[in-house]
Amino acid sequence: MKIRQILNNNVAIVKRGGIEIIVISKGLSFKYKVGQMMNEADIEKSYILDSYDKLQHFSYLLSQSDPDDIFLIDTIISTAEAELGIQASDYLSLTLLDHLEFLLERAEKGQFIQSPLIWDVKRFYPEYFAVGLMAIQKISEAKQLELPEDEAVSIALHFVNMQATTHAQEKSTVQMRALADMVSIIELHFKIHLDEESTNYMRFITHIQYFIERIINHEIIADETDSIVLYQQVGKLYPEAFKVVQKLKIYINNQFQADMSISEETYLMLHVNRLTKRLEEN
Repeated sequence: MKIRQILNNNVAIVKRGGIEIIVISKGLSFKYKVGQMMNEADIEKSYILDSYDKLQHFSYLLSQSDPDDIFLIDTIISTAEAELGIQASDYLSLTLLDHLEFLLERAEKGQFIQSPLIWDVKRFYPEYFAVGLMAIQKISEAKQLELPEDEAVSIALHFVNMQATTHAQEKSTVQMRALADMVSIIELHFKIHLDEESTNYMRFITHIQYFIERIINHEIIADETDSIVLYQQVGKLYPEAFKVVQKLKIYINNQFQADMSISEETYLMLHVNRLTKRLEEN
C-alpha cells in the first residue's frame, strides 16, 4: 500500500489497488514518508469509505482526534459487535468518533440534556440501549467524567440506524427537501453560506435527519419539565441561535403539522450556534 498523504503522526491516507483508505498506526509519520510503501502489519485500524466526500470529511476528523479516542471507539464497537452479534461498518466507527468529540465538548460546559427518546429506546431497543450504557461507562472511565444515562440514547441510535433498512424513495425525498429548507432558513437568518464540508455541518445534518425521521414516523415527544432551565440558559447564551430555532419551529409546524419539544429546541440551538459561530465571527 502506497502512502498518498500523512495527516498526522498516527493517521494517513494510502492507496490500495484502485481505492484510497484511511489507516491508523501509532507513530507512522516517524517510520514512513509520502510515496513509500507501507507494511500492512503496521496498520492497527483501517477505514474504507464509499465516497470522496466522506473520505475528506473523516480524514480531517481523524487528523484532529486524540489517538486514544480513536482506540476507545474501536474498543466500544468491538464490545458492541460481540454483544449484538453484528458487524459494524467503518462508517459507524467514524460517526461515533465524531459523536464522542461533540460529547466531550458539551461535557466540558456541563451541557447535558434529557433525551426525549430515552423511554422509547429502553422499551423498543433494550439491547441497543445496553450497548449505549456500556459505551458511556467506558467513556466515563477513560475521561474521568460523570455522564448521565440519557447520553446512552444517542449512541444506541447510531447502532439502530446502522441496522435499519433503506428508506422508501418518497420518504427520502421529503427528508432531503426539509433538510435543504432548514439549511436555507439558517443561511438567510445569519446572511452566511454554510461550509458543507465542515464537521459541524455534518453533525447538524445528522441531528436533523434523525429529527425529521421521527416527525415523518409521527413519533410524539413529550416535553420534560426539567429541561426548561437549560433551555432558558442556552437561549440567553445564544440569542441568535434561539431566534433561528423559532423560525425552524414554525417551518416544522407548517410543513409537518408537528411541534418541537423543549429538549429538541435546546439541541438545535447548540448545533446552530456551533454551526454558525465561526462563520459569523469572520
